[in-house]
Amino acid sequence: MAIIVNPEKCSGCETCIESCPFDAIVMTDGKAVINEYCNSCMTCLSGCPEGAIIETEEKVQSSEQREKNKAYKDVLVFAEQRQGKVSSVAFELLGIGKKLADELDAKITAILLGAAEVEAQELIKWGADKVFLCSDPSLEQFNDDAYSEVLAKVIDEHKPSIVLAGATSVGRSFIPRVAAKLRTGLTADCTSLEIDKDTGDLLQVRPAFGGNIMATILCPDYRPQMATVRPRVMKKGEYIEDRTGEIINIVNTGTQSRTKVLEFVKEVSGVSVNIHEADIIVTAGRGIGGEKGMKMLEELAEAIGGAVGATRAAVDEGWIPYSHQVGQTGKTVNPKVYIACGVSGAVQHLVGMQSSDIIIAINKNPEAPIFNVATYGIVGDIFEIVPMLTSKIKEIKG
Repeated sequence: MAIIVNPEKCSGCETCIESCPFDAIVMTDGKAVINEYCNSCMTCLSGCPEGAIIETEEKVQSSEQREKNKAYKDVLVFAEQRQGKVSSVAFELLGIGKKLADELDAKITAILLGAAEVEAQELIKWGADKVFLCSDPSLEQFNDDAYSEVLAKVIDEHKPSIVLAGATSVGRSFIPRVAAKLRTGLTADCTSLEIDKDTGDLLQVRPAFGGNIMATILCPDYRPQMATVRPRVMKKGEYIEDRTGEIINIVNTGTQSRTKVLEFVKEVSGVSVNIHEADIIVTAGRGIGGEKGMKMLEELAEAIGGAVGATRAAVDEGWIPYSHQVGQTGKTVNPKVYIACGVSGAVQHLVGMQSSDIIIAINKNPEAPIFNVATYGIVGDIFEIVPMLTSKIKEIKG
């Protein structure tokens, strides 16, 4: 349902403005207009003495807004970089972005901040037709204020229809600021993106209600359509060594930031925390019991050449840092082999790992939900099975 004003009945008395608790009614050319702040609370229906404010089944997009939307066309990917190197999530976004752009008969572009031109060339080889590059040293370290200001300016000038970013700590931090600056919608943590063939709108799919359903979200009225995408859920595009494209150097206007990055400190840990890139992940659930079980899994991960992951329960217990967490509130992974040890298999965890090529579950409860998605299941005590598995792997590797 939506609220609109019938201009033929509106007398311009402004009575409705006082009735709206959200400041969603403004006067334009002597007539009341409902703006984007409307929450459909219906208070204004009884506040209009002329009966000019009415309720409709569908929101009617203004002709002015439709004309504005026509100016937006291409797909823009925010290419995140860490220590001067483009993160792999950018190549994944270029893969899905190229697919969306082809369906829209548009170009796939990227924006790279704080990195060298050689990294922009890599983006072109992975599929970008055009790269907006700002090599300003002040952008080498991520900063919310500076990044949001530069990205919003590029979007405002070049008007992409779709803007994609990784649902990483960086993307989750500043992309909402950009959406707010542009007064458009944003869908977070998407796991699938498609184009509506009838309208050309972006269909943004993400888990909802604890992962029990997949919700499809649209932003039909405003542009750009913005979404953050979970790393490792999209396939990378095709890498072509001799692909050519355009690099456009942009200038940082020097917007004053409220914060300053003093130092970048890399986390020091006895095990690999880059679970996004790992081909093999050994994951600890509540069933590992504590530090003794954690050490046992670290030995298995080291023997097999993998990384250590964890469920939220294991992280909440303080057995391992959050950077290892897999699931709806952690990271999404799709390794070649995923070994779940003492993991019950709650839907919130399954959302983050069920796309793995091979899932091996070890649990003493034969009714554990994890076995429903497992390629191979072992029912038994992890404190007996894991040491034997580690020993056998070491024996085979000599």
